[in-house]
Amino acid sequence: MSPSPGITYQQLLDGDTHPVPDVLRIERPADLGDDDVPVERYVSHDWHQREVERLWRRVWQFACREEHLPEVGDHIVYEIVRDSYLVIRTAPDEIKAYPNACLHRGRQLKDHEGRCSEIRCPFHGFAWRLDGTLQDIPAEWDFGHVKAEEFSLPEVQVDTWAGFVFINPDPGAEPLADFLGELVDHYEIWNLADRYVEAHVAKVIPANWKVTQEAFCEAYHVNATHPQIMPWVGDTNTQVDVWRNFSRAITPSGTPSPLIDFVPSQDDMMRAMLDVRHDQQSPLPQVTEQQSMRAMAAAGMRERLRPVVGDEQADRISDAELMDNLDYTVFPNFHPWGGFNRIVYRFRPNGDDQRSSIMECLLLAPFAGERPPPAPVHWLEEHETFTDAHELGGLAKVFDQDLFNMPKVQSGLEATRKAGVTLASYQEAKIRWLHTRLGEWVEGE
Repeated sequence: MSPSPGITYQQLLDGDTHPVPDVLRIERPADLGDDDVPVERYVSHDWHQREVERLWRRVWQFACREEHLPEVGDHIVYEIVRDSYLVIRTAPDEIKAYPNACLHRGRQLKDHEGRCSEIRCPFHGFAWRLDGTLQDIPAEWDFGHVKAEEFSLPEVQVDTWAGFVFINPDPGAEPLADFLGELVDHYEIWNLADRYVEAHVAKVIPANWKVTQEAFCEAYHVNATHPQIMPWVGDTNTQVDVWRNFSRAITPSGTPSPLIDFVPSQDDMMRAMLDVRHDQQSPLPQVTEQQSMRAMAAAGMRERLRPVVGDEQADRISDAELMDNLDYTVFPNFHPWGGFNRIVYRFRPNGDDQRSSIMECLLLAPFAGERPPPAPVHWLEEHETFTDAHELGGLAKVFDQDLFNMPKVQSGLEATRKAGVTLASYQEAKIRWLHTRLGEWVEGE
């Protein structure tokens, strides 16, 4: 197990113009073996049911951002497979979550996000206070057998980190801070709590949630799926690091792929990166061979951030934090990117269908002054592609290339006579880590 031959990510950092944060100097490879991943994990409804019982009803999972619940009474509905949860701000400094079901006849208490002063069931009018205690039973005289002190809404665990709200249905689960572990230290310098949801795009994908997620867990697919970015993205130079409940794949930018058979000039690399501007009238910046495209592009990004983050922080930001793909994954399905790339992914099963998933991309941007309101979710229709989400900019074209593969991977897995999926030892180690942890949760005692 070893990274690609040639320049390593750490060697690339040695040439950056600004000091690199210590967190990016950590190297933590893991030998996760070379066994195939069983195909049943992607196609079997029995495996899907075990995920429901042993994973989704027991694990910490990202439900929303704190900014989605700014005022008392603000709430969202978080759904995972067959389960629905009402996540609500019950006090200025308190967020709670309840199974989204009336204790009378089981009707969903809320159908969508909103704000309320009480939690009242639309069916018969049973009502609870925001803190979950029983408030009202219509025709209460006919429910003498119901004791108010025993009829509060049941709670699930809630905690927050970096502006994200997590829930865990398991009352015996370890604290969120313990689950995240060293991840908390990694993100101290990036302070994602002080960002806002600039964009939020969601789409139902006709593929298992792991198929969809795994398309974003490695850069090995770049040469076949995204060849247009090879002149400036060091795909197989990716550094992979593994911890207990999180991992990361750092894919460098501003360095060419080792797989291309020519040496692009610095100007070629810049033009490839800015190819999304091909229809604009303004000339593209030119880079000479005496200049570094990586440093020049980072400098431009740093200046664009300066009015937002201020001079002191702007001058501290390294080239790597601006240029590189710092793709962290928190088990099982949450991807908050490090640095200033803005990307956050979430991948979930789409209802009770193991062949369908929900992919979401949030862009978390820094801001100056008062926090802007979070962007509403832009749900793409079945016939739409990510390029219909203009707020994603150049990312949309890349996502569409990934989208082209996902349902075809699912179809192939349904058709294959091979029992397992074969993975690279190093470049696809994040996927190996995901399935190692998944096996421990779903197959363990």
